Amino acid sequence: MTGERVHTLSELASRVGATLVGDGNVTVLRVGTLENADADAIAFLSSARYRSQLATTRAAAVIVAPDDADATPLPKLVHANPYATYARVASILYPSTLPTPGIDATARVASGASIDPSASIGPYAVIAANARIGARAVIGEHCVIGDHATIGEDTRLYPRVTLYAHSVVGARTIVHSGAVIGADGFGMAQDAGKWLKIPQVGRVVIGDDCEIGANTTIDRGAIDDTVIEDDVKLDNQVQVGHNCRIGAHSAIAGCTGIAGSTTIGRHVRIGGAANISGHLTICDGAVIAGATTVIGNVREPGVYTGVFPLMPQDEWRRAAVEVRRLRMLTSRVAELERALRIQQNGPEGEE
Repeated sequence: MTGERVHTLSELASRVGATLVGDGNVTVLRVGTLENADADAIAFLSSARYRSQLATTRAAAVIVAPDDADATPLPKLVHANPYATYARVASILYPSTLPTPGIDATARVASGASIDPSASIGPYAVIAANARIGARAVIGEHCVIGDHATIGEDTRLYPRVTLYAHSVVGARTIVHSGAVIGADGFGMAQDAGKWLKIPQVGRVVIGDDCEIGANTTIDRGAIDDTVIEDDVKLDNQVQVGHNCRIGAHSAIAGCTGIAGSTTIGRHVRIGGAANISGHLTICDGAVIAGATTVIGNVREPGVYTGVFPLMPQDEWRRAAVEVRRLRMLTSRVAELERALRIQQNGPEGEE
């Protein structure tokens, strides 16, 4: 896939706020990696491990940080954040295409729904009564929008997204295929040996400029709302339990599970397949490594990892046995320390 038209390097520099070094009349049509780019592509360097590829790349131009500007004679865009600059360039070269505004003949729109004339409702979509669809919003094929649900302007729902009643999605948000927003949280009470369902009466409220990955599920609140603040990015197959709150500008990678009533701060990053227990708090700026299990509050910013290192299976089994013995060993060490204190200081050493 290529961009719709050729762009000059000087034009790109002006639009993305980068410094142009070299021939601004060089034209590019696509983005590429340093290793595989061809003569109509622009590549980028954002990691030192790929710096050697600057000497061999066939790209027409490159995007680099100031410290790497002298490492290649190629025309270049220079910016302190080359990866973000690449993202902006790619957005120019690969502009989004939007469907024609209007309601497809096969869609079903209930009486009382409010749809801005500039919005697009795709084939077989279902819009329930009292739903509100904002300006230039795109509702893909087979989406279901529940009663009193709200979708903000310029938001795009890809095919087969389900938005339960009363859910709210802000402006300029992207929701990928298969996502389910506003299903009941896992609320049950035991009664006489059986499970009694607790009605889930809260909502899901998603802010502006968010992205919700494919097949991600966000449960409605039991009483209060489940809240996803502005500019939160959720990868594919993330589970967000009821009454969670995820702070603005946080990013959570795929297959992470977040149990109910967890509060995640702003600018938090969580790696893939992490497990977050319920009713805890993760502070602003924390970084949780992939596959880490969090069972307590994270009160200080920093990087947290809880993954047992990879090792051969037989070695892992031996290590697991030792881990199970740690409590016993801790008790024995405490007893030895106690005996040593008594030996050195007499019975008063216990005080």
